[in-house]
Amino acid sequence: MVSCNNNSPVLQQNKVVSCVEDSVLSVVETAVEPVIVETKEPSALVVQFEALGLVDVQQLDPSILVELKYATADNFTQQTLYSDLQQAYLHPVAAAKLVKAQQILQEQYPAYSLLVYDAARPLHIQRRMWEAVAGTPLSRYVANPAKTGLHNYGMAVDLTIADTLQIPLDMGTPFDYFGSKAGITQEDSLRIKGILTREQIHNRRILRNAMRQAGFYPIEGEWWHFNACSLSTAKERYPMIE
Repeated sequence: MVSCNNNSPVLQQNKVVSCVEDSVLSVVETAVEPVIVETKEPSALVVQFEALGLVDVQQLDPSILVELKYATADNFTQQTLYSDLQQAYLHPVAAAKLVKAQQILQEQYPAYSLLVYDAARPLHIQRRMWEAVAGTPLSRYVANPAKTGLHNYGMAVDLTIADTLQIPLDMGTPFDYFGSKAGITQEDSLRIKGILTREQIHNRRILRNAMRQAGFYPIEGEWWHFNACSLSTAKERYPMIE
Protein backbone atom coordinates (compact mmCIF):
# COMPACT_ATOMS: atom_id res chain seq x y z
CA MET A 1 0.00 0.00 0.00
CA VAL A 2 1.27 3.50 -0.83
CA SER A 3 1.80 5.74 2.21
CA CYS A 4 0.28 9.24 1.90
CA ASN A 5 1.70 10.77 5.10
CA ASN A 6 3.33 14.21 4.47
CA ASN A 7 2.88 17.57 6.20
CA SER A 8 3.30 19.78 3.07
CA PRO A 9 -0.13 20.77 1.64
CA VAL A 10 1.17 20.72 -1.97
CA LEU A 11 3.01 17.49 -1.52
CA GLN A 12 0.06 16.08 0.36
CA GLN A 13 -2.30 16.96 -2.55
CA ASN A 14 0.05 15.42 -5.11
CA LYS A 15 0.46 12.37 -2.93
CA VAL A 16 -3.32 11.92 -2.70
CA VAL A 17 -3.61 12.01 -6.50
CA SER A 18 -0.82 9.48 -6.73
CA CYS A 19 -2.54 7.27 -4.16
CA VAL A 20 -5.82 7.37 -6.10
CA GLU A 21 -4.06 6.51 -9.36
CA ASP A 22 -2.22 3.64 -7.70
CA SER A 23 -5.49 2.37 -6.23
CA VAL A 24 -7.25 2.48 -9.61
CA LEU A 25 -4.38 0.63 -11.26
CA SER A 26 -4.49 -1.93 -8.49
CA VAL A 27 -8.25 -2.48 -9.05
CA VAL A 28 -7.79 -2.75 -12.81
CA GLU A 29 -4.96 -5.23 -12.43
CA THR A 30 -7.13 -7.33 -10.11
CA ALA A 31 -10.16 -7.18 -12.45
CA VAL A 32 -8.33 -8.46 -15.49
CA GLU A 33 -7.02 -11.62 -13.87
CA PRO A 34 -7.90 -14.57 -16.16
CA VAL A 35 -10.97 -16.60 -15.26
CA ILE A 36 -10.76 -20.35 -15.84
CA VAL A 37 -14.03 -21.76 -17.19
CA GLU A 38 -14.50 -25.49 -16.89
CA THR A 39 -16.12 -27.12 -19.93
CA LYS A 40 -18.17 -30.27 -19.41
CA GLU A 41 -17.18 -33.24 -21.53
CA PRO A 42 -20.04 -34.81 -23.54
CA SER A 43 -21.45 -38.01 -22.09
CA ALA A 44 -20.51 -41.41 -23.47
CA LEU A 45 -23.99 -41.83 -24.98
CA VAL A 46 -23.84 -38.43 -26.68
CA VAL A 47 -20.45 -39.32 -28.17
CA GLN A 48 -21.87 -42.65 -29.36
CA PHE A 49 -24.99 -41.07 -30.85
CA GLU A 50 -23.12 -38.33 -32.68
CA ALA A 51 -20.57 -40.80 -34.04
CA LEU A 52 -23.51 -42.61 -35.65
CA GLY A 53 -24.80 -39.37 -37.15
CA LEU A 54 -27.76 -38.93 -34.80
CA VAL A 55 -28.87 -35.39 -34.00
CA ASP A 56 -30.10 -33.59 -30.89
CA VAL A 57 -33.68 -32.60 -31.73
CA GLN A 58 -33.50 -29.41 -29.68
CA GLN A 59 -30.57 -28.26 -31.80
CA LEU A 60 -32.95 -28.37 -34.77
CA ASP A 61 -35.93 -26.87 -32.94
CA PRO A 62 -35.42 -25.52 -29.39
CA SER A 63 -39.18 -25.20 -28.91
CA ILE A 64 -39.50 -29.00 -28.68
CA LEU A 65 -39.58 -29.98 -25.01
CA VAL A 66 -37.59 -32.94 -23.66
CA GLU A 67 -38.04 -34.89 -20.43
CA LEU A 68 -36.36 -38.27 -20.82
CA LYS A 69 -38.25 -40.66 -18.57
CA TYR A 70 -35.48 -43.26 -18.62
CA ALA A 71 -33.05 -40.66 -17.29
CA THR A 72 -35.15 -40.89 -14.11
CA ALA A 73 -36.79 -43.71 -12.16
CA ASP A 74 -40.22 -42.53 -13.38
CA ASN A 75 -40.71 -45.42 -15.80
CA PHE A 76 -41.91 -49.02 -15.74
CA THR A 77 -38.52 -50.39 -14.64
CA GLN A 78 -38.40 -47.95 -11.70
CA GLN A 79 -34.70 -47.56 -12.51
CA THR A 80 -32.60 -44.76 -13.98
CA LEU A 81 -31.44 -46.28 -17.26
CA TYR A 82 -29.74 -43.21 -18.77
CA SER A 83 -27.27 -42.07 -16.14
CA ASP A 84 -25.52 -39.59 -18.44
CA LEU A 85 -28.12 -38.45 -20.98
CA GLN A 86 -30.60 -35.57 -20.92
CA GLN A 87 -30.98 -34.82 -24.64
CA ALA A 88 -33.26 -36.53 -27.16
CA TYR A 89 -31.37 -37.83 -30.19
CA LEU A 90 -32.85 -39.22 -33.41
CA HIS A 91 -31.68 -40.26 -36.84
CA PRO A 92 -31.77 -37.12 -39.06
CA VAL A 93 -34.68 -38.57 -41.07
CA ALA A 94 -36.82 -39.01 -37.95
CA ALA A 95 -35.61 -35.72 -36.45
CA ALA A 96 -36.73 -33.80 -39.55
CA LYS A 97 -40.16 -35.39 -39.28
CA LEU A 98 -40.37 -34.45 -35.61
CA VAL A 99 -39.55 -30.81 -36.38
CA LYS A 100 -42.30 -30.87 -39.02
CA ALA A 101 -44.75 -32.34 -36.50
CA GLN A 102 -43.95 -29.56 -34.05
CA GLN A 103 -44.59 -26.97 -36.76
CA ILE A 104 -47.91 -28.58 -37.71
CA LEU A 105 -48.99 -28.76 -34.06
CA GLN A 106 -48.12 -25.14 -33.31
CA GLU A 107 -49.80 -23.87 -36.47
CA GLN A 108 -53.04 -25.43 -35.26
CA TYR A 109 -52.49 -25.00 -31.50
CA PRO A 110 -49.93 -22.21 -30.83
CA ALA A 111 -50.07 -22.78 -27.06
CA TYR A 112 -48.99 -26.43 -27.35
CA SER A 113 -45.62 -28.11 -27.79
CA LEU A 114 -44.39 -31.65 -28.27
CA LEU A 115 -42.80 -33.13 -25.15
CA VAL A 116 -40.37 -36.00 -25.84
CA TYR A 117 -40.15 -38.82 -23.30
CA ASP A 118 -37.74 -41.09 -25.19
CA ALA A 119 -36.03 -41.18 -28.58
CA ALA A 120 -32.92 -43.06 -29.73
CA ARG A 121 -32.24 -45.96 -27.38
CA PRO A 122 -29.11 -48.16 -27.38
CA LEU A 123 -29.60 -51.90 -27.55
CA HIS A 124 -27.89 -52.43 -24.20
CA ILE A 125 -30.59 -50.27 -22.60
CA GLN A 126 -33.24 -52.29 -24.45
CA ARG A 127 -31.80 -55.43 -22.88
CA ARG A 128 -32.19 -53.97 -19.38
CA MET A 129 -35.82 -53.14 -20.14
CA TRP A 130 -36.43 -56.66 -21.43
CA GLU A 131 -34.90 -58.17 -18.31
CA ALA A 132 -37.45 -56.29 -16.21
CA VAL A 133 -40.40 -57.97 -17.97
CA ALA A 134 -39.06 -61.22 -19.46
CA GLY A 135 -41.22 -64.20 -18.50
CA THR A 136 -44.14 -61.99 -17.44
CA PRO A 137 -47.35 -60.93 -19.24
CA LEU A 138 -45.82 -57.44 -19.54
CA SER A 139 -43.24 -58.70 -22.03
CA ARG A 140 -45.74 -58.07 -24.85
CA TYR A 141 -45.28 -54.34 -24.28
CA VAL A 142 -41.48 -54.28 -24.61
CA ALA A 143 -39.50 -54.95 -27.80
CA ASN A 144 -37.37 -58.09 -27.55
CA PRO A 145 -33.73 -56.98 -27.99
CA ALA A 146 -33.07 -60.12 -30.01
CA LYS A 147 -35.36 -58.70 -32.69
CA THR A 148 -34.49 -55.03 -32.01
CA GLY A 149 -36.98 -52.17 -32.21
CA LEU A 150 -37.13 -48.84 -33.99
CA HIS A 151 -35.86 -46.94 -30.94
CA ASN A 152 -32.62 -48.90 -31.45
CA TYR A 153 -32.15 -47.19 -34.83
CA GLY A 154 -33.17 -43.70 -33.73
CA MET A 155 -36.34 -44.07 -35.81
CA ALA A 156 -39.01 -44.04 -33.08
CA VAL A 157 -40.05 -41.49 -30.51
CA ASP A 158 -42.20 -41.55 -27.38
CA LEU A 159 -43.89 -38.25 -26.64
CA THR A 160 -46.93 -36.26 -25.58
CA ILE A 161 -48.19 -32.68 -25.79
CA ALA A 162 -47.58 -30.00 -23.16
CA ASP A 163 -49.25 -26.63 -22.62
CA THR A 164 -47.62 -23.21 -22.14
CA LEU A 165 -46.74 -24.12 -18.55
CA GLN A 166 -45.03 -27.28 -19.87
CA ILE A 167 -47.67 -29.40 -18.16
CA PRO A 168 -48.59 -32.54 -20.16
CA LEU A 169 -52.13 -32.78 -21.48
CA ASP A 170 -54.37 -35.46 -20.02
CA MET A 171 -54.08 -38.50 -22.30
CA GLY A 172 -55.99 -40.90 -20.07
CA THR A 173 -52.94 -42.83 -18.85
CA PRO A 174 -49.38 -41.92 -17.89
CA PHE A 175 -46.45 -42.80 -20.12
CA ASP A 176 -45.41 -46.47 -19.86
CA TYR A 177 -48.86 -47.58 -18.77
CA PHE A 178 -49.25 -51.27 -19.60
CA GLY A 179 -52.87 -52.06 -20.35
CA SER A 180 -55.68 -51.71 -22.89
CA LYS A 181 -56.46 -48.19 -21.66
CA ALA A 182 -53.25 -46.98 -23.34
CA GLY A 183 -54.26 -48.44 -26.71
CA ILE A 184 -55.65 -46.39 -29.59
CA THR A 185 -57.99 -48.87 -31.35
CA GLN A 186 -60.86 -48.97 -28.83
CA GLU A 187 -60.95 -45.40 -27.56
CA ASP A 188 -64.61 -44.79 -28.39
CA SER A 189 -65.76 -47.95 -26.62
CA LEU A 190 -63.59 -47.06 -23.64
CA ARG A 191 -65.27 -43.65 -23.57
CA ILE A 192 -68.71 -45.26 -23.59
CA LYS A 193 -67.63 -47.43 -20.67
CA GLY A 194 -66.42 -44.34 -18.80
CA ILE A 195 -62.78 -45.43 -18.89
CA LEU A 196 -61.64 -42.57 -21.12
CA THR A 197 -63.14 -39.09 -21.48
CA ARG A 198 -63.85 -37.07 -24.62
CA GLU A 199 -61.10 -34.64 -23.67
CA GLN A 200 -58.52 -37.39 -23.27
CA ILE A 201 -59.39 -38.89 -26.65
CA HIS A 202 -59.37 -35.42 -28.24
CA ASN A 203 -55.90 -34.76 -26.87
CA ARG A 204 -54.63 -38.08 -28.24
CA ARG A 205 -56.06 -37.28 -31.65
CA ILE A 206 -54.36 -33.89 -31.73
CA LEU A 207 -51.05 -35.68 -31.14
CA ARG A 208 -51.75 -38.41 -33.71
CA ASN A 209 -52.86 -35.94 -36.36
CA ALA A 210 -49.69 -33.84 -36.08
CA MET A 211 -47.43 -36.89 -36.06
CA ARG A 212 -49.21 -38.60 -38.95
CA GLN A 213 -49.10 -35.47 -41.10
CA ALA A 214 -45.36 -35.29 -40.47
CA GLY A 215 -44.84 -38.88 -41.63
CA PHE A 216 -44.93 -40.89 -38.41
CA TYR A 217 -47.00 -44.02 -37.75
CA PRO A 218 -48.72 -44.76 -34.42
CA ILE A 219 -48.84 -48.23 -32.90
CA GLU A 220 -51.95 -49.87 -31.49
CA GLY A 221 -50.93 -50.44 -27.90
CA GLU A 222 -49.31 -47.13 -26.87
CA TRP A 223 -50.73 -43.67 -27.57
CA TRP A 224 -47.28 -42.10 -26.99
CA HIS A 225 -45.22 -44.21 -29.43
CA PHE A 226 -44.61 -43.25 -33.06
CA ASN A 227 -42.44 -44.85 -35.74
CA ALA A 228 -40.71 -42.97 -38.54
CA CYS A 229 -40.44 -46.06 -40.78
CA SER A 230 -40.90 -49.81 -40.72
CA LEU A 231 -38.49 -52.06 -38.83
CA SER A 232 -37.45 -53.78 -42.05
CA THR A 233 -36.59 -50.42 -43.63
CA ALA A 234 -34.57 -49.41 -40.58
CA LYS A 235 -32.60 -52.65 -40.65
CA GLU A 236 -31.79 -52.15 -44.32
CA ARG A 237 -30.86 -48.47 -44.24
CA TYR A 238 -29.80 -47.32 -40.80
CA PRO A 239 -27.14 -48.35 -38.27
CA MET A 240 -28.23 -50.03 -35.08
CA ILE A 241 -27.28 -48.33 -31.82
CA GLU A 242 -25.39 -50.81 -29.70
